[in-house]
Amino acid sequence: MKTYKRNRDFSMADQNSDNIFTKDFWIKKWEHDKTGPGDTRQVHKGFSTPEYWDRAARTYDKDENELFSRKIEKTIAFFKATHGPLDECTVLDIGCGTGFLARHLARNGCRVTGIDFSPKMIERARQDLPPELEARVQFHTADWHRVDLEKEGWQRGFDMAIAFMCPAVSTPDSFFKLMDASKQTCAVRGWASKRKHIILDRLWEIIMKKKLEDKPRNFLYKINLLFSIGLFPELTFDSVQWNEPVALEEELSNQLAFFRKVSNMPEKELRHTIREYLDRIAENGTIVREHKGITGTALWSIDPAAPIRQQSS
Repeated sequence: MKTYKRNRDFSMADQNSDNIFTKDFWIKKWEHDKTGPGDTRQVHKGFSTPEYWDRAARTYDKDENELFSRKIEKTIAFFKATHGPLDECTVLDIGCGTGFLARHLARNGCRVTGIDFSPKMIERARQDLPPELEARVQFHTADWHRVDLEKEGWQRGFDMAIAFMCPAVSTPDSFFKLMDASKQTCAVRGWASKRKHIILDRLWEIIMKKKLEDKPRNFLYKINLLFSIGLFPELTFDSVQWNEPVALEEELSNQLAFFRKVSNMPEKELRHTIREYLDRIAENGTIVREHKGITGTALWSIDPAAPIRQQSS
């Protein structure tokens, strides 16, 4: 009976194996990830608020090792090798953050429109923009999910549309929308494996009373969805690791912004719980955040004449 069951299951899987080559298969898998078991949906909820990134803007992209992890020279070379010359290339940078990538693209001849839903990130981006690049870069506070491409004149409005480490492009609709904004090339970057986040892991156990089971697959879904509609991206992967010292009070604010969205714990108790743990691991009022993981970058060309959303499954 066991042998028969295994053979029967294999036969059924084999009969349905062609499903993985269809657009609908990967859309459904991706959407299920947002509502299915595990903690991925809750973690995304905690990280995808303007409040969280407003807090993070104070220290984001200030550590030299963090900036090194962006692999900016490799990224620009990757763009040039795959997209072609960047002179006068128009770029929409979704989730631009502090504008780090936008500035480097502008230095290489691009004209960049950067958007982010965090006002503090956009404030940092404008502050850090050198005067000589002001004619080449524009920053706007905008939520990608609410942007009307037609109204903004952004439907097929850019040579390149990109979203690097961006929670805004984390659903099939928002991913297709990115492609709708481009007339030549698209690029995304995300975690290709689970990111090591010791502080978050431990606080999750304390506050949520269970081990964190986060299995982010957004990058995987994007790649396979592209394959299913006949688009084949160039891929590159990087191991990244850096330690970031941050003031205890700063980390307290960051963690509060996150756990307010994922926990039902009363505010006063939540603050006390987080503060108690951070006090235990702090040295001289400083917390060391450890960042470690593998990022993946995908860059692909599109046919501007082909309606992405209606392509045959």
